[in-house]
Order: sequence, then structure tokens, then C-alpha cells
Amino acid sequence: MLRPALIAASWMTKFRSKRQAVLGLAVLVFLTGCVTRSGVKLDGTLAPDLAYAYIPLKASSVLFPEADAGGVVLGGGIAVSAAHAGELVSPALLIGISRDYDLLFFRTDRNQAVLANGEPQVGEKVIAYAHYEDTLYRAEGTVTALEAAVLPRCESCGAQTAFVFEGNAGPGYSGGPVLDAATGKLIGIVFGYLDQPDGRRLIYAYPLSRVFAELKAVQGQKPPP
Repeated sequence: MLRPALIAASWMTKFRSKRQAVLGLAVLVFLTGCVTRSGVKLDGTLAPDLAYAYIPLKASSVLFPEADAGGVVLGGGIAVSAAHAGELVSPALLIGISRDYDLLFFRTDRNQAVLANGEPQVGEKVIAYAHYEDTLYRAEGTVTALEAAVLPRCESCGAQTAFVFEGNAGPGYSGGPVLDAATGKLIGIVFGYLDQPDGRRLIYAYPLSRVFAELKAVQGQKPPP
């Protein structure tokens, strides 16, 4: 049986600094293998639409030497990523952070919503994408659940749900897209994973319906100009 308490144990952003792990959030467990590349290395570039929609997020500083995550263009100059990768987004571009979900929204000069949207289905074959430094990776999987329980982000936050796919994604995929393998439709945004005792890895992602609902909530929190 799934233990929701464990979902908070692993972020999918790749952090190469142990100090960053401590500064991030003490209750999270950063695995010793967090720098291991997951998925299959891509020899070429992404298809044009996906290359436009996928935004590599990187940072390099004294406190955060190297970190990789992703963002996804939603359209209208707005992109989404995982909230726990917020250090990789310039504060000047920040639109807002979801209160209850691991989602962050930021401005981008990419205005078009080039990927058609869909919703996950159990048994659906999916593909997730990430980058490590300047190298792109993809991970394939199969959706196994649609409303898995996830621990609240804070004591006063509401409970979360997410869809789950079994696959070989890992650190570095946070904030990146989940696509239907057959149609190329964008169906979710990755934020975490949970390794099973039998060696399987379950990857957690928010469906697009949740992403847009949280964007609306975040925009509604903004004071009028």
C-alpha cells in the first residue's frame, strides 16, 4: 500500500551541492545517487514544438553551484515549473507559487502554446524530458494511477493528489513535461518520485487540469495594477 508520507522524500531536481540540500528543506531526504543521470541520452535535439515548449532551468552560484530542472510554456507568456526548483527562476520573472501544490509560475518571452493538452489515463504510455548541463534526456513510462495521495506541503495546506507513472525518470526532471507517447500531447508536469522496495520507480506529476487551476488561483491572489 502506498505510504503518502514517503512522497516528500525525493525531489527530482538534480542538486550537486549537499549544502543546497540542507538549505532547501530539512524534512526532505536527498538521495546519495541524486547526481545520477536517469533515462536515455538524446543524440540530437528535441522536435521544434517541444524545444520551444521546454525551458531548461539552470543556476550557478556560491550557494547553489549547479542545479538542473525544467519549465514548460503554457502560453500567453507564462511558464510553469516545480516550486521546489524556485531558486532557478529569476525573482523578476516570478508570477507566483501555488499554496498547496508544488507548482511555480513565471514569465517567459515564449508566448505560444504549441503543445496540445491532454489528460492522463491509466495504462497510457508517456515520455518525460530533462537535461543535465547541456545534454538532453528522455524517460519512458506507463501511467499506473490518476489520484495518488501526496503529503500536504505545509501544516495548513490542503492534501494533494497527483497522477503516477512507472518509469526511469529521476533527478533533473522536476518541472519538466510529461507527454503522451502516441500523440505528443502535454498531460502533466513532473515534481517527484518514490522508489519501491522491489526496485520500481514511481514518478509523480500534476495533470494539466490541476496546473491551470493553480495558475488561476495564483493570478487571483495578485493585487490589481
